[in-house]
Amino acid sequence: MKTKKVLSVLLAAAMMSAMFTGCGGGETDTTSTGTNTGTDTSGSGESSNNAANSGEIKEFTAFFAVPGTEINDDNEIQQMIAEKTGVKVKETWLTGQTAQEAVGTLIAGGEYPDFIDGGDGAAQLYDAGALVALDDYIDKYPNIKEFLTEEEWDRLRQDDGHIYWIQQFGNIYGEEKATTHNDEAFWIQTRVLEWAGYPEVHTMDQYFDLIESYNEANPTMEDGTANIPYTILCDDWRYFCLENAPQFLDGYPNDGSCIVDPNTLTIIDYNTTPTAKKYFQKLNEEFQKGIVDPESFTQTYDEYISKLSTGRVLGMIDQWWDFAYTANDALKQQGLDLKGCNYVPLPITIEEGIKNQWHNSGGTLNVSSGLAITTSCKDVEGALQFVNDLLDQDMHDLRFWGVKDVDYSVNEDGEFYRTEDMRMKASDTAYKASHTCIYSYFLQYAGTSRDGINAMKPENQPKEFYDALSENIQKCFDAYGAETYVDMLGTSEAPGAWYPMYSYSNNMTTATEGGMAWTKMGEIKHEYLPKVVMASNFESAWEEYMEVYNGCNPQAFIDEMQAELDRRMEEAAKYN
Repeated sequence: MKTKKVLSVLLAAAMMSAMFTGCGGGETDTTSTGTNTGTDTSGSGESSNNAANSGEIKEFTAFFAVPGTEINDDNEIQQMIAEKTGVKVKETWLTGQTAQEAVGTLIAGGEYPDFIDGGDGAAQLYDAGALVALDDYIDKYPNIKEFLTEEEWDRLRQDDGHIYWIQQFGNIYGEEKATTHNDEAFWIQTRVLEWAGYPEVHTMDQYFDLIESYNEANPTMEDGTANIPYTILCDDWRYFCLENAPQFLDGYPNDGSCIVDPNTLTIIDYNTTPTAKKYFQKLNEEFQKGIVDPESFTQTYDEYISKLSTGRVLGMIDQWWDFAYTANDALKQQGLDLKGCNYVPLPITIEEGIKNQWHNSGGTLNVSSGLAITTSCKDVEGALQFVNDLLDQDMHDLRFWGVKDVDYSVNEDGEFYRTEDMRMKASDTAYKASHTCIYSYFLQYAGTSRDGINAMKPENQPKEFYDALSENIQKCFDAYGAETYVDMLGTSEAPGAWYPMYSYSNNMTTATEGGMAWTKMGEIKHEYLPKVVMASNFESAWEEYMEVYNGCNPQAFIDEMQAELDRRMEEAAKYN
């Protein structure tokens, strides 16, 4: 078995090496472009890339350690971006491995793509010396330099004092335009709420009572297909859909791996709170009633998305970004959005009277990973120039809004909008593959365009957002006095300077006692929580789970997280 494992790793490494042969445009004739020093970076909207000026197209490679969809080689907007910047990037995504496995394969082979986001494997890349330190480059590129504050840049420094990656998400330019709740929530289909007369639903018990009642009265869809009242995604790292709800139910924000008491600045383990037991006991009760999907603990992510795309699933916990951009498009293409199959979030807590924090204002800087450049890249300055160019406003508009008068129009006030035909095309899988190129794992903004009028992205343009909604969602929002998904939850102030703590725990390793405990905690939860939910005797199953859980020394994890919390607060104090 050991020999087979070694051979499989070597074979995978050889395949990955072949995939990234020619990194940095090794097979593209760029000899006439000269050396790009990166000094001419006005950020004016015109690329300073020499390749663009000479008509040459430089090719880079990128690997992102998350599942994704590759676009067509002749993608129209990608070609437009290439003509403007002189650069085209071949993106590849995670398939059939975890992020850490894929990164380990790359490290074993010793050949890397030019760009990489290692996700949960980012620390492995750093430890392997596979990444280029960016400190000496950042000041040369105004758009990149502007992307983060000095405090945020410092938060990205590793223990050797250098910056190796740039977190590309959660960055708000100008005024925040929050229409979509991009984060975690208890989601429910609008047809369920409409059937019940749009009731107030605030607690977990009320949520499941509503789903039970609806399913009893309406066990099937119009075509006779059986509804799935509630499903749970537990595939690999996405098992947060099962395990982290207790922090939200108690009214805390998404620190991901723990709770931070904002008054005492102490770490709390949400896995052992009274709310955690109540939550899993409720799931157990619903499983015994047949409300929880029996395939929850064996389904893959793709199977889960397929279920949501049929319109059968009445409710679930998930992050918007994890399901909406695929499932919602599928629902729209089938006309199921017109039948109340779209999802809205509800402000669920464990009991009445708790202020929920499902949605917080402000951006989130996840320092545990981000866009990096590897040591295999032969043109670091050219790569960074491309990143800089992608943040020019006209390039950002092209990425996220598309082509003027094709994907969007502009009214007499300068406001961008789409017609229904444009929206339908934007949700079509084939159209997106052939036409749309957002370079989704490169640096990007939410918030307000530099023109002071439009949103950086269509989904955050208030009027376009509302006009694009199906009638069922508009009707639902009107019933609750809401105009956006965010209004359905309410907005809490941004958490403290420590936030989010998952940006530390994501990169913990077994090299420390706390990291070892964190690894074991994850393994135990993966194994035991499905058993707890499915158990015929909940109390016995919970007692067994707690005994095993406490045996993995979670206090070591809590202590290390507390030390990191204290460090973050001390660092933040330097900027106040």
